[in-house]
Amino acid sequence: MKRLLMFMIFACLEYSTPAHAQRAVYSQQAQQQFDIGFGVGTVIAPSGSSFTGNHSPQTVGGGAYLNFSGDYIFWRNAGVGGEVAWRASQNLYGGYQPFRTIFYDFNAVYAPPLGKHAQLELLGGIGGLGTRFYTQTFLCNYFTCTNYVDSNHFMGDLGAGVRLFVGKGVFVQPEFREYFIHNNVEFSSGYATRSGVTVGYSFGR
Repeated sequence: MKRLLMFMIFACLEYSTPAHAQRAVYSQQAQQQFDIGFGVGTVIAPSGSSFTGNHSPQTVGGGAYLNFSGDYIFWRNAGVGGEVAWRASQNLYGGYQPFRTIFYDFNAVYAPPLGKHAQLELLGGIGGLGTRFYTQTFLCNYFTCTNYVDSNHFMGDLGAGVRLFVGKGVFVQPEFREYFIHNNVEFSSGYATRSGVTVGYSFGR
């Protein structure tokens, strides 16, 4: 009787171990995470004096940038996200024309954990650079009036960051983004780098 009981226990353990491992893998694959964040940083780009070809002698870099971002991680630490970063104050184009630049992008995101209190973020995608040139008068249509003219260019982007969790779901993330801007003739180069720090909250972490 004892041998039969021991055999049954052993058989149950043998049967349940693969099932438990399978459930753990499924749980890891099914785990979802949603993150939002708000940050501040700056943009570094070639100077106006380094322009070449049909580019203009004006840098897109400099100044403080604010950014808002969000992502949804839904399968094996992978997901999608988007962000927008805008210059906090107006700059002067050519020393006289007020303007403001806005970067926006949509990305594939890979965010594996780095232990219990940190998480790597790698991303890449597409988006655009929008430049608003402000005027002294308002331009109106049937629906609204604006005091600026837009210039938009397609771009690709790559980026990385490290989320450092400082509380339940709360994180601080040093990060950088590299922008590759198509036909960015208003400025001295089609390349720009944004670096900064984002503070955010993670749901499901």
